[in-house]
Amino acid sequence: MYPRFIEQRVRDALSDTRVVLITGPRQAGKTTLAEKLAHSEMPFLTLDDQTTLDTARADPVGFVRGLDRAVIDEIQRAPEVLLAIKRSVDTDKRPGRFLLTGSANLMMLPQVADSLAGRMEIAELLPLSQSELRRRPCEFLARVLQGKPPIAGQPVVGQELLHRVTSGGYPEALQRTSWPRRQKWFLDYTKAVIERDVRDIAQIEHARQMPRLLRILAQHSGRLVNYSSVGAPLGIGHVTTQKYTGVLEQLFLIRTLQPWYTNELKRLVKTPKLHFLDSGLLTVLRALSPARLASDRMSFGSVLETFILAELLKLATWHHEPLEFFHFRDRYDYEVDIVIEDSRGHVVGIEVKAAATVTGADFSGMRKLAEACGKRFIMGLVLYDHNIVVPFGEKFFAVPVSTLWQ
Repeated sequence: MYPRFIEQRVRDALSDTRVVLITGPRQAGKTTLAEKLAHSEMPFLTLDDQTTLDTARADPVGFVRGLDRAVIDEIQRAPEVLLAIKRSVDTDKRPGRFLLTGSANLMMLPQVADSLAGRMEIAELLPLSQSELRRRPCEFLARVLQGKPPIAGQPVVGQELLHRVTSGGYPEALQRTSWPRRQKWFLDYTKAVIERDVRDIAQIEHARQMPRLLRILAQHSGRLVNYSSVGAPLGIGHVTTQKYTGVLEQLFLIRTLQPWYTNELKRLVKTPKLHFLDSGLLTVLRALSPARLASDRMSFGSVLETFILAELLKLATWHHEPLEFFHFRDRYDYEVDIVIEDSRGHVVGIEVKAAATVTGADFSGMRKLAEACGKRFIMGLVLYDHNIVVPFGEKFFAVPVSTLWQ
């Protein structure tokens, strides 16, 4: 079993918070972690069991009333139970009473967002990071947010990097060593998530369109979102497309990056950017086998960007302070793929290049971001397919992709 580096954060939360929710995509390892953290006084109840689910939906107050402490798995299947939990923990305020897991972002549901405010801590568990696969925590975020360049360490380049990108981070998929077997797992996975989980969180009129929508979105990964062009092949309008895309985001299949901007600069593009949350899933939905990606560097570039964003989001789940992620683009098309901002307003820019060579021109968007940030700008990095860290002036570096797990 691989270590999950948010485990200590969840343990700390259980020691001082009434309700703790582990949230993230299905098959990321939430249930395994919850079972590890539960003790003998906490019965394990899963709402994937039909009898348990029917009981919880029919009488949520009665379902919760008899529980002193409990683990409740897949809570998004019966969100009405959350109100009953709220009443229970308002009466008995001991910490660690309920450990919940959820395969949907419940805080995006209006009827849920306020029910446990101030009573619940949320920990996001994404598929395995490269650091977890190596069983060693990574200092990448801590270093760059302090203005220190990353450490190169043992290089991962070329075919080995391609293999890691196409494998993704889902534990079950990683056990399948061949591309056809991983492809089969991912296709079955998306089918199961769409058929089982979509109806739990939304009323979808065109549910049969969801698999095709997911494939179309895969073609747009790494681009600015244009809901009209995404929905056009399906014959659905931009409003409906945006709603359905939001459902897929709630299920942790995709993530939209909001634009970074400042009021001092008026010439910034304010359109979100679309990404998938797992590069293995993205390659399957785009039918990009490792052999095809090896000969198509342009396609590899967009998939590598998804891989790097996902790794950064995973590192952020156990970072000691909250971080926000954005993208940057101005009206003259100067852009930065990923912008990280910490709670103090400090900014780090990251550009992705699927090549072994970096030039000064690759930092043009980064320098525009630095001008916009002023003193808040800490560092600009171009992550590339090589093994050495190269400075490009004060605060600017080309660094290997593998520094993300060194």
